[in-house]
Amino acid sequence: MTTKQFTFWMIIAFLMIIVSFKKSEHSAQMDNGDFQKIDTYLQSIIDTANVSGLAIAITSGPEVVYSKGFGVTNIETKKKLKPGYNFHIASISKTFVATAVMQLSERGKIDIDKPLITYLPYFKLNDERYKTITIKQMLNHTSGMPDVNDYEWEKAVADEGAAERYTRSLSDQKMVSNPGAEFHYSNMAFDVMGDLIAKVSGMSFEKYVKDNILTPLEMKETSFYFPETKKKLRTTPHTGKPPVVRPVYPYNRMHAPSSTLNTNVLDLSHWAIANIYGGKYKNKQIISPSTYAMMFAPTFIIDPNQKISIGLSWFMRPDNGVMNYSHDGGDLGYRSSLTIIPEKKIGIIILSNTDEIQILEVRDKVLDILRSTSRL
Repeated sequence: MTTKQFTFWMIIAFLMIIVSFKKSEHSAQMDNGDFQKIDTYLQSIIDTANVSGLAIAITSGPEVVYSKGFGVTNIETKKKLKPGYNFHIASISKTFVATAVMQLSERGKIDIDKPLITYLPYFKLNDERYKTITIKQMLNHTSGMPDVNDYEWEKAVADEGAAERYTRSLSDQKMVSNPGAEFHYSNMAFDVMGDLIAKVSGMSFEKYVKDNILTPLEMKETSFYFPETKKKLRTTPHTGKPPVVRPVYPYNRMHAPSSTLNTNVLDLSHWAIANIYGGKYKNKQIISPSTYAMMFAPTFIIDPNQKISIGLSWFMRPDNGVMNYSHDGGDLGYRSSLTIIPEKKIGIIILSNTDEIQILEVRDKVLDILRSTSRL
C-alpha cells in the first residue's frame, strides 16, 4: 500500500468514526429520557380521556427529534396508530393556500393589494362592498366575507370544476363588515382563493400546491385531493366519549383550500422546518425569506389584551418572551395543531382523529414539558 493510499483510507476511517459518533450522539439524545414525560402524558390521554388516537412530531433545527403515534387509526379495527398515518388537518390547510398565493405574487401573477374581482370577475356577493375586497384582506380574515355554514362533507364532491362552481354560488351571500375593518374568520374567503390560484396559475389548485410546495418539500404522502391518498395510510374520524367512528369522512373539493389537506406529522415536520427557515427545506427554497417575513408580520390585532395578531394566514402570540406562530384546525372527527417558534428553531405538530380532544390544551402541556427539560 502506498503512502497516498494509506492516507486516503485513514481519512475515510476517521470520517466514519465521526459519522458513527454523530449517530450515537443523536441516539443518546433521543434515549436520555427528555421525551419520556411527553410519552407518559400523551399515553394518559389515550388511556383516560376517551381519545381514539393522536400523533406528534417535534422539530429542533432542521431535524425531527421526536415523533410518535398513540392509540389507534380506527377504534373498530384497533389498528395501531403510527406517525406516518394521515389525518384530515382542517384549517392548517390555509397556511399552504397563503404560501401558494404569495408564490404567485412573487412571480408577478397576483397583486395582493388589488381587488379579487381583478382576477375573478365573476365573483359576486349580495352586497356592493364585495367589489373592494382585496386578496390581502382575504388572507388575514378582514375581507368582511362570512363563514361557511354547511360544508356538505357527505356529498364528497371531487370534480375539477368544483372550485369555480363554488365561487359562482356565492351571489346571495351577505357581507358581515366593511372590507379591512374587522376580523371575521372566513373559510369562504380561503375556498375562493383556491379558484384564484387555479385561474392565475393555469392548473388546478391541488396540482399547483403539489408541484410548487408539497413535492419540493418532500411531503410525499400529503395531498389536498383525498381520492389520491393511500387507503392504507388513512385514519378514521371519531366522535363521542367513548369514541365511535363517524360515518362521513370530511371531504368536499369545493372546500379543499380551507380545510381538506390530508397529511401526517412526519410530512408536516417538513412544513414546520421550511417556515422556521424562511421558506427553505434542505436545499429547496420555495419562497423568498423576505416574502415569509411579510407573511409573519402582524397585519391586524385580533386581541390586544392577549397580544394576539394575524399575519397572512398565520396567527401569532408572545409566550414566555418569544413569539409563537401557529394555526390550528377542527372538523368532524379531527383536531390539529401546528406551532412554530422560529427564535428557538422549534416546531410542534399534534394531530388527532377525534373531535373530542382539547388540542390546544395538549399543545400547551407539551410546551410546558419542553420548557421543563430546557428544550424551550
